[in-house]
Amino acid sequence: MDQLQKKLEALKNQVDHAVDKLNLARLERDIAGLRAKMSHADFWQDQAEAQEVSKQESNLSKKIMSWRKIQHEVNELIELVELDDDSVQEELTRQMEKIEKKFKELKKESSYRGPYDDHDIILSIYAGAGGTDAQDWAQMLLRMYTRWAEAKRLKIETIDQNQGDEAGIKSATLEISGGSLLYGKLVGENGVHRLVRLSPFNADNLRQTSFAKVEILPLISKPSDLVIDDKELKIDVYRAGGHGGQSVNTTDSAVRVTHLPTGISVAIQNERSQVQNKETALSILRSRLVTLQLEQHVQSLKELKGPNKSAEWGNQIRSYVLHPYKQVKDLRTEHETSEVDKVLDGNLDQFIDAWSEHALAV
Repeated sequence: MDQLQKKLEALKNQVDHAVDKLNLARLERDIAGLRAKMSHADFWQDQAEAQEVSKQESNLSKKIMSWRKIQHEVNELIELVELDDDSVQEELTRQMEKIEKKFKELKKESSYRGPYDDHDIILSIYAGAGGTDAQDWAQMLLRMYTRWAEAKRLKIETIDQNQGDEAGIKSATLEISGGSLLYGKLVGENGVHRLVRLSPFNADNLRQTSFAKVEILPLISKPSDLVIDDKELKIDVYRAGGHGGQSVNTTDSAVRVTHLPTGISVAIQNERSQVQNKETALSILRSRLVTLQLEQHVQSLKELKGPNKSAEWGNQIRSYVLHPYKQVKDLRTEHETSEVDKVLDGNLDQFIDAWSEHALAV
């Protein structure tokens, strides 16, 4: 029992140190302030602000509860070990291993300290080089991320989708919400994804390489989170095309918003309302500008330079090979698996975890 007790004491010290570093007392004061806001009679008059406050309160509550619980479990296990009953040592060892696993998971979550790591996300997919095969590949990626989100019971909303000429999609944009640290976990999916397979669209069934770009943005829905000068915006309204019903095709509901200093442009035509499309486009524009600020390490929008689009397309991060062998390999972390079908069916956690560990080590 002595060895087990030493291990538990060491684990207790690690947990207590992590709790002290997190300053749970300060977080509990923050929760008290949020709950005071929520108790006001007019709290729900501003729906967007109320939802944001409620989300902050919920996330902080879960975080504190998880750390307090693991502290309690360690202390409880130490008390049991001190009873010096060798007959239960095997069970106590199993319990300690479970606590150690939980502790590692909590430490990993606490390592996400980016300013937008806790935000919901806007996920966009764009077909690249490869014609119809690339558009089909973009559709496969859309299905992969949708399956991943569904398995996590996240909320998925289609913002915009542009169908391919023969098959697949030219582009698609989704809003994914309801999870913990979504942007922090998924930001590593940014970049070009490469597919190698026997083409189903080639009469000779030749091997084809296709590309699609995935863009992950933190959802910046509140205008106060990033103030943009209206004079720096160009807003174009035009007639929507493609799928969407009779009114979509016959009304000037589509909106394109361009940020003149950087040249970043967002076009939305999925909603029937011009007002809805404009608000959605502005939300995505704010998200792109915030991401660009992070990438370029600048404080002011005035310092921003336009994005280097050619560099983005050269940023190949992962290869999915279906022929002549089966393999998915991340080119940054070197993590790989031969279970391609499972990955394409949404089993992405292994790659997300590998990227998180790689990013923390850099």
